[in-house]
Amino acid sequence: MPQTPPFTGQLSTGGYNKNLYQTKEEGYPGLYYHENNLVSGSLEALIHHLVPNVDYYPDRTYIFTFLLSSRLFIHPYELMSKVCHLCMEQQRLSDPQADKMRIRKIAPKILQLLTEWTETFPYDFRDERMMRSLKELTHRLASGDEVYRKAVSQMSQGLIRRLTVLSQYEEALVKINATAAERLTALKAKPQAAIQRDMLSICNDPFTVAQQLTHIELERLSYIGPEEFVQAFVQKDPLDNDKSCFSDHKKASNLEAYVEWFNRLSYLVATEICMPVKKKHRARVIEFFIDVARECFNIGNFNSLMAIISGMNMSPVSRLKKTWSKVKTAKFDILEHQMDPSSNFYNYRTALRGATQRSITANSSREKIVIPFFSLLIKDLYFLNEGCANRLQNGHINFEKFWELAKQVSEFMTWKKVECPFEKDRKILQYLLTAPVFTEDALYLASYDSEGPENNMEKDRWKSLRSTLLSRV
Repeated sequence: MPQTPPFTGQLSTGGYNKNLYQTKEEGYPGLYYHENNLVSGSLEALIHHLVPNVDYYPDRTYIFTFLLSSRLFIHPYELMSKVCHLCMEQQRLSDPQADKMRIRKIAPKILQLLTEWTETFPYDFRDERMMRSLKELTHRLASGDEVYRKAVSQMSQGLIRRLTVLSQYEEALVKINATAAERLTALKAKPQAAIQRDMLSICNDPFTVAQQLTHIELERLSYIGPEEFVQAFVQKDPLDNDKSCFSDHKKASNLEAYVEWFNRLSYLVATEICMPVKKKHRARVIEFFIDVARECFNIGNFNSLMAIISGMNMSPVSRLKKTWSKVKTAKFDILEHQMDPSSNFYNYRTALRGATQRSITANSSREKIVIPFFSLLIKDLYFLNEGCANRLQNGHINFEKFWELAKQVSEFMTWKKVECPFEKDRKILQYLLTAPVFTEDALYLASYDSEGPENNMEKDRWKSLRSTLLSRV
């Protein structure tokens, strides 16, 4: 039965073979369609629908959607085990006397399915149980033909390469965070000696800083696995009868690291503004970051743009009225209007659609850049997840919901594959990633030191902060 998923053409992998993409004449029992779209099914039926046979290969959008959403109902390693069992039993791969012609027809399709899984969801294979099942099935496929041995080897090498790169990225993040922590400790030990460098002394060109921010954004985006969006919403309630509440579900660590980067950038901007003693210097820093934010908007880097605006809107910064009186705020007002949260971020969503359209018709790699305001993307996916049930009343999986989830995640997959076209500046990158940032209390203290408390509440807070923070030094 035809399937016609709602986001045809969103996904692409190097190994796509159109000749393999045929559709079953009759759907597996337990699948339900509406106007040729798969809308629901039992877990078993959906698993069967994933497994190719001699005359059938599933739609690639179905593969992505099911592999993305199935982890709400079954562990990836359990799914892999079932897929391997179905492949071997249905196609008689476990039978040495099986018809060689039959194996020749089915083997490329099974390899294609495994290739799509390892390329799109490589992090699933950090689980040794996944690797065991993968090796068992590929060993059977490769045992009969040199062509398949080569294909299996290429797939395995690609997977190992992706997992190695991920491990190296995670190690690099640990080092960056350790360096940032050391610099913060040095700042606390010798506050005046440590404050010798600021952003403007490293680079006073807003265009270059915006480009380096885009490097960081695109690198961190590229390591977020699509499954992390689903795993971030896995139910943890032990009273939930749904199988989604596994105790050992994988943390969405790359997604969390990206959210932490947004927070760091906001606090870095606030720190840079509150640090200078002179009002004129503070005003210059504000105007500099307004220009950086504007260039981020032009690039399509909405996440850095929002982080900078958030930093400027933090109370320790926004209360500096004398400083703001020296700033030409017209450009800032325009940027705030673009990111105005009213009407569910209507202005931002319009700008995002424009950037997405520009990306689709892009003539240069620079025009392809779309970096969404990430917290809002997460919020949209969260409400999509919360607003619709995972299962229907008859116990079937609500696949209409997961088509929509996959549609939104697949758009993100397109954005995260863009390579940054700008030249890297190691010195600026190092500063952005490791420069000490103040806590909220330290920001308030610096803010009160720059422009004294205006009322009794602020005076009480200032006294409290001084006694608390200075006693720690």
